[in-house]
Amino acid sequence: MRRIIITFNVALLIGISIISKAQVDPHFTQYYMYPLWLNPALTGAMDGDYRVNANYRNQWAGVSPYSTVALSGDMTTEKNINIGANLLNQTAGDAGYSYFTGYASFAYTGVRFGKYGDQHLTFGLQGGWIQRKVDPSKFSYYDTSTPEVLTSNSGSYFDAGAGILYYDGALNHKCNWYGGFSMGHINKPTDQFVSHATQKYEVPYRYTVHGGVRINISETFNLVPNALWMQQGTAKETMLGVYGELKANESTDVLFGANCRFNDAIAPFIGVYYNNFTVGLSYDVNTTSLGQYATGTNANSFELSMSYMIKKKRSFDPGYFKCPRI
Repeated sequence: MRRIIITFNVALLIGISIISKAQVDPHFTQYYMYPLWLNPALTGAMDGDYRVNANYRNQWAGVSPYSTVALSGDMTTEKNINIGANLLNQTAGDAGYSYFTGYASFAYTGVRFGKYGDQHLTFGLQGGWIQRKVDPSKFSYYDTSTPEVLTSNSGSYFDAGAGILYYDGALNHKCNWYGGFSMGHINKPTDQFVSHATQKYEVPYRYTVHGGVRINISETFNLVPNALWMQQGTAKETMLGVYGELKANESTDVLFGANCRFNDAIAPFIGVYYNNFTVGLSYDVNTTSLGQYATGTNANSFELSMSYMIKKKRSFDPGYFKCPRI
């Protein structure tokens, strides 16, 4: 473009500067608190019947703010099928840019093995819609005499993903392992927002590997080391972390820990679980050279997560997903 859009150029410059490291899709530091975005096989993976999750993330507030809001709900059934849905919207910069997604997800839970049938494999599918858009009325130009006109202010397309999850649901094990793999954009949709008549842009696959172990240290304390690896196109993310669950009383747990996103940020985490309601807070402290260049501004990220689970008044069979508390 011959004239640079003032209100959007900061966000573009940030994107260009970190394109080799940043995620193309939105992402969360507390990824374990928003399972349906992580892996559709996690649909209904809980020690309850119904669950509602919400996440809010705000980043680069002092430079060019990115805000992500997400809401999901899922439930178990007695037919080896769990179902769920999630909505997510990310806004960025001052030009009314938004990235909205809406998905339905399904997980098949009928594969069990081991002596007592407490080892599980679940398979998940998701499908939905993605829309990206900007608001031209919020553009400002260096040269206002003949402003540029974008060929398209929005683009939307169908999207699909799949995943697999293993977890150890044995109640008497000192260590309960879990791990999964998911693949986003498996239908390789054409991104109508950036494509044009002479060139089509296909959304690259997003590969995610995640896992961890719940270690039963004592009757009142569990330790949960966890890991995440994600790649989409040339963008990669590797994260290692650990958090603890300290039982304060029969209805309350205190959660605390930290994550390290390699070549990006360190994020301490604290949370509280009370009567099936969990709230978590994390703060990403940026460790990159880009964060150092933004001296005097807020280049860090804040994230709030909430989860509420409904349990029917019955005793759960062995094998329910115990780790992590999501």
